[in-house]
Amino acid sequence: MWLNLGRLLMVFVWAFLLLNIVHPFPKPLTYFVNVALIFMVLMHGLQLVLLKATQPKDGVRLSRVTQIKIFFFGVFELLAWQKKHYPPR
Repeated sequence: MWLNLGRLLMVFVWAFLLLNIVHPFPKPLTYFVNVALIFMVLMHGLQLVLLKATQPKDGVRLSRVTQIKIFFFGVFELLAWQKKHYPPR
């Protein structure tokens, strides 16, 4: 339940950040939102790159859909993927 709530929150964050590209906010706010969008893309991209780099060659492969979901939903999708493939002992 909490993971789905986090995913929904990320959808709203992405929508807010991308809305600034379609319909720019007033001048001081637009700069902060653009910086936040760049930071978000860099951090989620870095998260995905680090996950792919730490996966063993003979381990679970990340599909393209899973990679896109991890990029957009961040740690919430990563936790769901981890729970699915590496259940707690």
